[in-house]
Amino acid sequence: MTDALSLIDDWGPEKVVVVSHRRTGMKGVLVIDNTARGTGKGGTRMSPGVTVEEVARLARVMTWKWASVDLFYGGAKAGIVADPASPDKEAVLRAFARALSNEVPRAYVMGLDMGLTECDAAIIQDELGDRGAAVGTPEHLGGVAYDKLGVTGYGVAEAADAAVESLGLSLAGARVAIQGFGAVGSAAARRFAELGAGVVAVSTAHGSVHDPSGLDVRELLAARDEHGDHFVTRHRQGTALPPGAELTADCDVLVPAALQDVISRDTAGQIKAKVVVEGANLPTSEEAQGILAERGITVIPDFVANAGGVVAAAFAMDARYSGFRPDTGAIFETVSARLRANTVTVLEEARRRSATPHTAGRGLAEERVRAAMRSKGRLPRG
Repeated sequence: MTDALSLIDDWGPEKVVVVSHRRTGMKGVLVIDNTARGTGKGGTRMSPGVTVEEVARLARVMTWKWASVDLFYGGAKAGIVADPASPDKEAVLRAFARALSNEVPRAYVMGLDMGLTECDAAIIQDELGDRGAAVGTPEHLGGVAYDKLGVTGYGVAEAADAAVESLGLSLAGARVAIQGFGAVGSAAARRFAELGAGVVAVSTAHGSVHDPSGLDVRELLAARDEHGDHFVTRHRQGTALPPGAELTADCDVLVPAALQDVISRDTAGQIKAKVVVEGANLPTSEEAQGILAERGITVIPDFVANAGGVVAAAFAMDARYSGFRPDTGAIFETVSARLRANTVTVLEEARRRSATPHTAGRGLAEERVRAAMRSKGRLPRG
């Protein structure tokens, strides 16, 4: 296990809580990174490989993501070490919620991440007896099921469109490759098709499918519903390729929308896209970002490109106790407006500073967090 003290820097984390429960075998961690701008809010993921360091890195992304879209919540993240397909999932989830009853929802509001569904959010609310404990619950419970709506993927495509326009290009007719065809990747593909782009490659953990002339997104979605993630090896469209091949496919826009750390130094040297839009959190290493910049490839950072989910979560946070369901149309309009404007702002700042978009965007987010810390007396003396 990572030494929690080694994770601390000038920004956080403020609290690292590691919990366990012998009877269910539950093991988990909550990292509250920085709450200078508001209550900690971030998704909770469930995976057998969850680590303290992984959750801490993701909590930091949430700090920058909330500040980047200028919404007043703080960075936090949680993780449960378990198989989401286990028959004991509910018992483990309830044990995890009980173990964090001191922090939830006073200091942290749970959301959905990898391995959890809207029904899991409802279970957390039920276990703690508080509608404010989690967001992302089903619509029939008054929630905003933003994974089901595809808000994050929609925002990724909107950010990509704004980035391409900022570079003097057009998304209409552009070729897009997407790694990951889950909630984010599939929704992004749907929006890219609506914007006139051609999706030439998509992938899952089982492989990828590629067609340089463009794939039929509606058929891909239907095939996924029928075959699950195996659709990439069973579908009649395109050519089946091994996992990871979609990253180096010939395309204009590349969207890594699966896991973190998938674009390394070596991969960065092989990417053919003009623009990389980070649909997943932390998909590119810092070294890879430098190489892509040297090659003239524009990268839209995760805390900018995939912030549609946090915009929707902000609507859900505001509605937790009101009894009113947020307007879906207003959510999509706000996601589009904020992410497009923020993408352009970050790219302009990167050009002004001769820096990568990651460095420029993080600098803007840091200024907002630092101002909040200063106002609340949280900065070190001197």
